[in-house]
Amino acid sequence: MEDVFAITGTVTIKEREGRFLKSGGDWLYDNEIASVSPGVADGALVQVKDFDGYLMGTGYINRRSKITVRMLTRGEERPDSGLFASRVRSCIRGRRVYSDLSCCRLLFGEADGFPGLVADLYSGYLVCQITALGMERLFPAILPVIRQELAAAGVAVKGVLLRNDEKVREKEGLALEKKFSGEAFDTRVPIVENGVKYIVDVMDGQKTGFFLDQKENRRAVQRLVAGLAGIKEDVRVLDCFTHTGSFALNAARAGATQVLAVDASDLAIAQAQENARINGVSDRVTFLTEDVFDFLPQQVQAGKQYDLVILDPPAFTKARSSIKAAARGYRQINSDGMQLVAPGGYLATCTCSHFMDPELFRKTIEQAAHIAHRRLSQVYFGTQAPDHTYRWGMSESLYLKFYIFCLD
Repeated sequence: MEDVFAITGTVTIKEREGRFLKSGGDWLYDNEIASVSPGVADGALVQVKDFDGYLMGTGYINRRSKITVRMLTRGEERPDSGLFASRVRSCIRGRRVYSDLSCCRLLFGEADGFPGLVADLYSGYLVCQITALGMERLFPAILPVIRQELAAAGVAVKGVLLRNDEKVREKEGLALEKKFSGEAFDTRVPIVENGVKYIVDVMDGQKTGFFLDQKENRRAVQRLVAGLAGIKEDVRVLDCFTHTGSFALNAARAGATQVLAVDASDLAIAQAQENARINGVSDRVTFLTEDVFDFLPQQVQAGKQYDLVILDPPAFTKARSSIKAAARGYRQINSDGMQLVAPGGYLATCTCSHFMDPELFRKTIEQAAHIAHRRLSQVYFGTQAPDHTYRWGMSESLYLKFYIFCLD
C-alpha cells in the first residue's frame, strides 16, 4: 500500500528567491525553483531547501501549476495522520469558541494548514472541495481523521459530498466532478443561521452550497434593520445580488416592511422564494430576476428611495489582469446604489475578491460617493466570518471586505 506521507525528493530554491515563502506564505512559485530531485512525481511530498541547503519544510509538488509547491510543514516537522488530527482538533476548538459546529467552515485551506482543501459542515453533512493535486492524493488519509475528530467532539458525520467542480482544478490537471464519498444523501440540507432558516443545495448551490463567510455581516444587517424598525413604521430595503435571499431574509425577520431582492439567476431566486416561505416572510419580500447592472440605473431614473440598499456582488475579478475593469464595476453599482438611499439611510456594500485589496476598495467607494454626490459616515466594517480564518502572511486568505455607511 502506498505511503502517501512518504517524502520523495527535494526542491531547491534559487538564490534570493522564495520571498513569499520566507515572509510567512505557504506557496513556492515555478520561477523560484532551481532544481527538483529526479523521479519526483507531481502530487508527491518533497522537502524544500533554500539555495544554501537550509531546510524550509515539507510540501507537495505539482509542476503543472504556477504554484508549484504548497507547504504543509516548516523545518523538520513531518506531515502524517497525527499532525492533521491535531490541526482538525484545533479547528474544531476554534469553531466552538467563536462560531458553532451546526453550520460552519471547518477547514479553510492554507489558513488552517490544509492547502487545497475546504471543508464545510451543514447540519452534520460534510461538504469538501479539493483544489490541488497533492491534497487529492492525501485526502483519502485525511478524511477518516476528520470523521474521527468530529465524532470525538460529538458531531456524527451523516454524509460526505465532494464538490470538486472549481475550475481552478483544471490548472492542477484534475477533473471537475461532484460525487459522494460513501452513501448518497438528500443534498437539500436544512440549516439555521442567526435564527434564519435556509434550505442549502450543497450539490448545485454556489461554493459548497451557501455563503457561510457573510454570517457576521448578515447579523450586522439584522441589527441595523431592527434598529430602524424601532424608530420607523415603514422600513424599505433593496437587496441586490440576493442569491438565495440571505440578506433579504435577515432584513425581513428583523422588521423590514418592504424588501425587494434582485438576482440574475432564476435558480437562485426560486431557492430564495422557498427560503422566504419557510421563514414566514413571503408577504414582505418580493424577488425579481433581473440583471443588477441594468436594474439599478432604472431605479435611479424612476426616483426610487430605500432606507437600506445592500450590494453583495460576486467577485468581479479573480486575476490581477482584470482589477481595473472590476473597479469600474464596483464603482458603478456603488454610485447607483448610493443614489437610491434616502437621506439618513444606509448602504451596505462589499467585495469578495482578494485582488480588490482594502485600500483599492476604499478608494473605489470614495469615487462612487463623489459621482453620486453623497457623503458617507462609516458605521460598520467587517470581513469574512471567523471560521474563514485569516492568517497573517497569507494575504490571499483575507478576501471579504464589508462596509455599512450612513448617507447624508
